[in-house]
Amino acid sequence: MTDAPPYLTHRFDNGLTLLGGPMPWLRTAAFSLCLPGGYQYEAESAGGLAAMVCEMVQRGAGSRNSRQVVAAQDNLGLDRSAGVTTAHTAFGAAMPAESLAEALALYADIVRRPHLPADQLNDARQVAFQELRAAEDEPVQRVMKRLRPLLYGPVLGRSSYGTVESLTALDAHDVQQFYRENYHPGEAILAVAGQFDWTELLGQVETLFADWQPRPARSVPEIPQSGAQYVHLEHDSQQTHIGFAFPAVPYSHPDYYTLRAGIGVLSDGMSSRLFDRVREQRGLCYTVMAGCHSLRTGGAVLGYAGTTVERAQETLDVTLGEIEAIVEGVGEDELERQKVRVQSGLIMEQESSASRAASMVSDWYHLQRIMLAKEIEQRIDAIGSDDIVAHWKAHRPGDYRIVTLGPDPLKAP
Repeated sequence: MTDAPPYLTHRFDNGLTLLGGPMPWLRTAAFSLCLPGGYQYEAESAGGLAAMVCEMVQRGAGSRNSRQVVAAQDNLGLDRSAGVTTAHTAFGAAMPAESLAEALALYADIVRRPHLPADQLNDARQVAFQELRAAEDEPVQRVMKRLRPLLYGPVLGRSSYGTVESLTALDAHDVQQFYRENYHPGEAILAVAGQFDWTELLGQVETLFADWQPRPARSVPEIPQSGAQYVHLEHDSQQTHIGFAFPAVPYSHPDYYTLRAGIGVLSDGMSSRLFDRVREQRGLCYTVMAGCHSLRTGGAVLGYAGTTVERAQETLDVTLGEIEAIVEGVGEDELERQKVRVQSGLIMEQESSASRAASMVSDWYHLQRIMLAKEIEQRIDAIGSDDIVAHWKAHRPGDYRIVTLGPDPLKAP
């Protein structure tokens, strides 16, 4: 694999960090703008407010009304996204490279000069209600929504959807206050990847954002200490949905890629242990998976299995058994397959400006630097089977948080 081009960085006096990832062989550009307005900053009684504000700021901004904002996005050819995470409100778009300057100007209006029209608050609320109901109708989302607070606590583990009661209680004042307190350049990150000129980009971003005033930085909430927990959600069904999680090292930890390699052996592709040994050989479930998840203050492994009521207990027991069995050894063929999949993912990222922009933001938030593809490849190549086993022994899976949804509870370890 060829080296990624050098990354470029600039931090403005107001706290905004600009990241550049030149990909001159592409005809596209993409940006990811993350503001310090995640749902961890909502009041306890204001669940869903961060997502509501994310919706409202796009309903007219600068000289454009709501319809004109959408028309401008479409006319620029933007493949766009917007949403909230635990720590951030994020806006992103990929586009033809020639649309980048106008797109950045448009989003400067959206995040700096939104209309927040009070007469559209109920429309935004209806959108939030629909998203909440869709999540509640989806068993997997119900399970994971209940699982995260067991792992990360009531603040960091809360849902972005809120509740019917909290959404009903939100008013225009709440929207305006959350916007004022959380949409600012302090700790904000803007990453641009693809075809662009750095000097021109730097000048434009300075014009658009440098006079934006920051607010005081806030401390990052800590993950509360807790032990194993089990919750069963009764649901009349022929299926049982199982969510499980356990604490693990976060992305910022030196051993993260060793953990990631072990989880890849377990759940990365149709040759992985969970897919092969739980689903294929035993026929216990129709789907099973596990993956790494990170916050700035900690990390975890989260997983899910969907199965029948009759096979649910065995599915849980065998799945956790396979996770713990990593301490007994990892085959060289398993590890090699995992390394090839990581390399394939890095190659694919080299061809996607949107993926590159998103990974740059993630790296900067967690590491305060950007990892080159070659560095990641070297770290993965250096991992041996013994390293994975040693990591599993030093950080043994345990203190499981388990949530099941179905007619009958299970026996949790």
